[in-house]
Amino acid sequence: MNFVEELKWRGMVHNMMPGTEELLEKEMVTAYLGIDPTADSLHIGHLCGVMMLRHFQRCGHKPLALVGGATGMIGDPSGKSQERNLLDEETLRHNQECIKKQLGKFLDFESDAPNRAELVNNYDWMKDFTFLDFARTVGKHITVNYMMAKDSVQKRLNGEARDGLSFTEFTYQLLQGYDFLHLYETRGCKLQLGGSDQWGNITTGAELIRRTNGGEVFALTCPLVTKADGTKFGKTESGNVWLDARYTSPYKFYQFWLNVSDEDAERYIKIFTSLTREEIDALIAEHKEAPHLRVLQKRLAREVTVMVHSEEDYNAAVEASGILFGNATSDALKRLDEDTLLSVFEGVPQFEVAKSEIEAGIKAVDLFVEKAAIFPSKGEMRKMTQGGGVSLNKEKLTAFDQVITADDLLDEKYLLVQRGKKNYYLIIAK
Repeated sequence: MNFVEELKWRGMVHNMMPGTEELLEKEMVTAYLGIDPTADSLHIGHLCGVMMLRHFQRCGHKPLALVGGATGMIGDPSGKSQERNLLDEETLRHNQECIKKQLGKFLDFESDAPNRAELVNNYDWMKDFTFLDFARTVGKHITVNYMMAKDSVQKRLNGEARDGLSFTEFTYQLLQGYDFLHLYETRGCKLQLGGSDQWGNITTGAELIRRTNGGEVFALTCPLVTKADGTKFGKTESGNVWLDARYTSPYKFYQFWLNVSDEDAERYIKIFTSLTREEIDALIAEHKEAPHLRVLQKRLAREVTVMVHSEEDYNAAVEASGILFGNATSDALKRLDEDTLLSVFEGVPQFEVAKSEIEAGIKAVDLFVEKAAIFPSKGEMRKMTQGGGVSLNKEKLTAFDQVITADDLLDEKYLLVQRGKKNYYLIIAK
């Protein structure tokens, strides 16, 4: 499999140094991609880079995932309008372990294959590097004029940021350049991968290697992923979409992909899955015949959710989606954990009722009219119940004065009331 060809048809090549493709055809190449360790989870903004490494390994080459422990202590000015918070070593090590575990779902770190993936941390070779040594070894090879010409520096100096550019951030491109030099000398790494905003830093590394020891290295960047409307990909109203279930539940993760536009789904299924060209072309053709069935979105959501979480989590997310939008059973509702239940019914009207009143037993009509204003009157509730239009926990209410007790509570805390087909209400027993 040809790595560059694979990336090109997937729309994942933004810029590439001449000679890159020839190098990859000639030998097994070692390449690295840097990952910011400022959190203990990756988010979907990292996924394009991670998929580049995945395809790289599948094409028979050796990927290095570089966790920027040292550079994470400083902050990269590329694409940023302000400096980031600096992290201590203990936090960075914790984040590194969490990130490696997540990357293990995409890359083979464990086998004896010559191209098995490795995780490296630039803190390991930077922590004992003195400022004087750095100035002598690295600083003398790259001119200030060369550094100033980089877009990432120019944008910060030309008033896009209120506070300009600190010396710490200005040196970032030298630190990243030294990573490339170090990995070239110690691991035979000849290629750096990254997002298009990293091009300036990557070419600084290539220039440093050329000026230091005459070596020739290469670079390939992917475009920054955006939505069809030009807005930033990977952000929701509540913030980042994380790969860790503690921060973004599998249900919410699945829903994110399920709800992308048709245009975005066609691009994303190429970038964020390992499906073949033939499979994707067939899915696109099927989708165009019946867009309302959302074939692309459903397959995209399945592939990414299974890859990041598991088949079990995917199935649970589909079942949870059916509770709100389909004819799910009360058993399916009872299987939901509390986080997913709250995610599914986020935004529906909620009412708090004393748990003691439910434990004592309360008539549905009193609960739904007086304690929680689901119905404007007892008469209306009686009429709708008799017509089969009221459900409690996805089961039809047979009598408007049915007694509700603690046995009816979901997760010992919630009651889900449905009025008609589409109106849901959540009663929280406190």
